[in-house]
Amino acid sequence: MRVVIVGAGFGGLKLARGLNNKTGFEVTLVDRLNYHQFQPLLYQVATAGLDASNISFPLRKVFQKSKNVRIRLAEVREVFPAQHKIITNHEEIDYDVLVLATGTETNFFGNQQLIEYAFPMKSTVEALQLRYKLIRNFEDALLVKDPNELQRLMNVVVVGGGPTGVELSGALGEMKRYVLPKDYPELDFNKMNIYLVESGPKTLGNMSQESAGDSLKYLTRLGVKVLTNTIVNTFDGSNVQLKDGSTIPTKTVIWAAGVTGSVPPGMDKSSIVRGNRLIVDRQARLKGFNNIYVIGDLAYMETPKYPKGHPQLASVAIQQAKLVAKNLLKFQGNHNSFEEFEYRDKGTMATVGRNLAVVDIPIPKAFGTKLHFGGFLAWFIWMSLHLILILGVKNRFFVFSNWVYNYFTNDQSLRLIFPEFYKTAKKEQKELVVNK
Repeated sequence: MRVVIVGAGFGGLKLARGLNNKTGFEVTLVDRLNYHQFQPLLYQVATAGLDASNISFPLRKVFQKSKNVRIRLAEVREVFPAQHKIITNHEEIDYDVLVLATGTETNFFGNQQLIEYAFPMKSTVEALQLRYKLIRNFEDALLVKDPNELQRLMNVVVVGGGPTGVELSGALGEMKRYVLPKDYPELDFNKMNIYLVESGPKTLGNMSQESAGDSLKYLTRLGVKVLTNTIVNTFDGSNVQLKDGSTIPTKTVIWAAGVTGSVPPGMDKSSIVRGNRLIVDRQARLKGFNNIYVIGDLAYMETPKYPKGHPQLASVAIQQAKLVAKNLLKFQGNHNSFEEFEYRDKGTMATVGRNLAVVDIPIPKAFGTKLHFGGFLAWFIWMSLHLILILGVKNRFFVFSNWVYNYFTNDQSLRLIFPEFYKTAKKEQKELVVNK
């Protein structure tokens, strides 16, 4: 069975590993990048807490001993379901089974100014671009005489109060308090403002009210100004225009306010629903097809527990990948007892800073809906789980070492500027947006 997997995120990689060295399968894993990136820690790369290599793992390293998994570094240009093939920017690849695990991309809601000036953070390259921008701003601030321009360089606006926005804002708050004053003693960091702008009534909208309250308390303690029920209209590179007419002067806007499904060209429009997600059945098969599967953030699956689709979490993608692998193995063995998917929610968590995190764990309804706790215990659980999930013993060692060093010193030596990399990466990013 020729299985083509598009996307090497949590779902795609888990499925490829599930079929690795299984008799009767020929697996091709297609991705634009030659590495798997651990997205939950991208914000630490952006704020110089971790090196990019610490959260990235080469795909070919994962499958060095594989007899049936092959890697293709390519971008899918179109899917032809009737011909059972995909076309990449390099070749045509035939399949018996196609699995789409392309995930999501940043949703700017069609606002061209935001596309041009705001910084997304969905990839390692984008995290490095943001790191460069933040450090470059403070270098420029040393030379600025105009107080208004100085304020723009020192202000940072994070849009979106989900886990990414909360974790990034907390990391910036710790940088402001512990790191930047030592690097730039000439600057008065009492003037630096970090804004977290959220359109909804609370941060961490998908978590409990207790978690939202704790996150607000922790962010305020770190000096972050949280603006809820606030909508960003646009950003021209110098000022953020809010819907109520007010403005925030800044040179840096980090956009974490929404994602949209990354649907490959060639898919039937009738299969696409809100959020640019593809409709699938309980076995993760695309609507109208028996040999095309969709897993992870791109999949829209209605179940009794989740009538409006599953949350776009790594744990959902991993569990769906396990199910598809199990069903494909059953199919290869001529079994017809395919299993249906039901997400097992093991809990959600988010970290705000050192010793500051929130955790929600589902418990039986007889005792309430969720068990919530925060503070050091939540932070320790968050740290332990992320270490377990990172690929590679070496990566885990370096991440843990960096965390220990940072914990005791409140510092890190990764604040490096690579101007040529930034210019090249920014150019490629704009070309990618234009092509899409």
